Parts: sequence; structure tokens; C-alpha cells
Amino acid sequence: MPLLVNLRHLERDPLSLEGELSAEELEMLDLDELMRMTQPLEYELEVERLDDGILAQGSLRLVLDCECARCLKPFPFELNLENWAALLPLEGEDAVTINNDSVDLTPVIREDILLELPQRPLCKPDCAGLPKTGGGKAKKIASKGGQAEAVSDPWAELNKLKL
Repeated sequence: MPLLVNLRHLERDPLSLEGELSAEELEMLDLDELMRMTQPLEYELEVERLDDGILAQGSLRLVLDCECARCLKPFPFELNLENWAALLPLEGEDAVTINNDSVDLTPVIREDILLELPQRPLCKPDCAGLPKTGGGKAKKIASKGGQAEAVSDPWAELNKLKL
């Protein structure tokens, strides 16, 4: 169920909202091949009515199951938006849609979460990636005469260039 705020309830006092939104509700089932949302988003929000809009502020917390873009190891990625805030205009060109006196905060939350996700998730900032496997060294191949010949790496000459 989307996160709906009834405008009539905001006329008297600000509202305090606390709960969870699933991946289906946020429309975040297919994030990326390296990131999956398997746990719900937790939110604690205070929503108040202003003269020409709605101010929502609070905290958002989400834990994603990720694979490192360098080493492919699985790791949890924790996204904490402690001081999240959104101003939703009720009038003008950028006005939010009002259905049955209610405004849906879900699209705004979804957009801000997507903007905070890493383009390439890394298990740690200095991840070295997959282990190297003997590349770049000369290999010995047996010739027809039974003696081993050294065959150099085709990239070895390029590695000698000083640019």
C-alpha cells in the first residue's frame, strides 16, 4: 500500500508517520543485476501542511543485498537518509497529484532513494577486485623438437611504452 497522507488530517496538526514500504510498493523489484531490495524500507516521518505545499521530513533506512562490482562478493549495503526532507507543492506547474484529498509520498521517496544508490556497489572502497591469474608473464610451450620455447605475452611490448 502506498504512503498516503490525507490533506484534511494536516489542517489541524502535523502527522507523525512510522512504518515500512516493500520493494513492490516502491516499484524497486528490478534495481540492478548487482543490487536487490529484499528487505523493506523503514521510515519515520513528520508531515505538515504549509501555505502552498506539504513538508515531509524525517529518516529513511534501507538495507540492500549487493554484489561487489569488482570482486563479485555479496555484501549488505545500508542506505541511511537521516535528515531526509521533501517539499511537495500543491499548486503550480510542479504540483503533486491529489486523489480523494490524499497525496502519495511513495514516488518522492523512491526517487530520492534511487538518487542515493551507488552506480557501482563496492564491498569496500579499496577493493582490489578478482584475484589475478598469472597473466602478463612469458609462457613456455614445447616445440616439435622437445625443447621449450618462451612465448611472450602479446601485451608485453605495450607495457614497455613510457607515455
